[in-house]
Amino acid sequence: MTADAERVSAGGPRHYRALLRALPADLRGVDPFAGDLASPFALLRESRVEANIASMQRWCTEHGIELAPHGKTTMSPDLFARQLAAGAWGITVASPAQARVALDAGAPRVLIANEVTDVAGIRWLGHTRQERPDVFLTCYVDALAGVDLLEEHLTGVLADGQRLDVLVELGLPGGRTGARSEQDAAAVARAVAASSRLRLAGVSGYEGVAAALGGENPLAAVTDFCSRLGALAERLVVDRLLRPSAECPLVLSAGGSAWFDAVVPALVGARERLGATPAVVVLRSGAYVTHDHGLYSRATPAARSGNGPELLPALEVWGRVLSRPEPTRAVVDVGRRDAPFDQDLPIALWRRPVPGGTRCPLTARVVQLDDQHAYLEVPPEEVLAAGEWVGFGISHPCTAVDKWNVLLLVDDRERIVAQLPTFF
Repeated sequence: MTADAERVSAGGPRHYRALLRALPADLRGVDPFAGDLASPFALLRESRVEANIASMQRWCTEHGIELAPHGKTTMSPDLFARQLAAGAWGITVASPAQARVALDAGAPRVLIANEVTDVAGIRWLGHTRQERPDVFLTCYVDALAGVDLLEEHLTGVLADGQRLDVLVELGLPGGRTGARSEQDAAAVARAVAASSRLRLAGVSGYEGVAAALGGENPLAAVTDFCSRLGALAERLVVDRLLRPSAECPLVLSAGGSAWFDAVVPALVGARERLGATPAVVVLRSGAYVTHDHGLYSRATPAARSGNGPELLPALEVWGRVLSRPEPTRAVVDVGRRDAPFDQDLPIALWRRPVPGGTRCPLTARVVQLDDQHAYLEVPPEEVLAAGEWVGFGISHPCTAVDKWNVLLLVDDRERIVAQLPTFF
């Protein structure tokens, strides 16, 4: 491996090996609440994870599309493997470092849903393309400057005749990345077609930006954006800038975790209009694997309209009560370093006495987080004493899992099934 490739892999599996060696060798069968594990910890309920994976995969299959789950939600090779075993087409990531984790997990296709402009990252893509021709590896381009960067730094890395697959990203004015118009996107596609190091594999976009910019009618904005994305693919085929084949079908991709019910009809419609042109619609939803008790419990298609797979919140963070300094206040050892707070504060769900007590619902409410503390507003009559466990639901798994090197996978008896390392 080259020095550049080694630097790109710094966030990959090697980074945590020393930490993993320090963990207990085998916690299988252990009750995490019995006192052997330090507080706090994050757990995943295995039956719910499996149900979510199966439900989402089934929904995609029924709609005739492929699923490339966005791995940045969990960065867990163990969960990637479960998603792939259930039928996932590949794994989506956001960077070359994340791509390496997906490749190590056995993903046959890795879609970097982002532009790659750093030299080390570009060279890693080139070396990987050369060393792993069996893997479909692709990233985004949205401007001529990005095409030039890829062309420059793949030269001397890729062998003659080898090309890196890229997707033209369509965006929106005022949004994130992506060409700001179909005309701009077509110009990028022409530059890719003229390149000796790149091959245009399809088009992509992120409809969540359209929803955010859509004002009072985000659904209409998402539908319009995806229709434009499909029309862009049709235009590039007609102009012979996209030349798909049975071995390398046109990739038509969108889809976060909130609006995929609008994405799929628009992109499937575009695929049908392409007629005999080999094409695949790839959805990139990622948060479904854990779901949550907050943001996605409100935002998924099933929650909004009933037009989507039923998903179950599977991720929880548990901590101990540090103090009940006032009748209406309790303080727990779960803070900003343990639970997300960018969308909602953690949701206090359960109380569990120590040791060996059973779970019971909790009506306390989190009103503030410090780095290491959660402040709970508690009804004065509610029992909640120092040392007891409190279980929290989370809102937005993408900013929850990155706080944990290891997730505890538990069965329906709340016994540990496995330790799942994460690689952020």
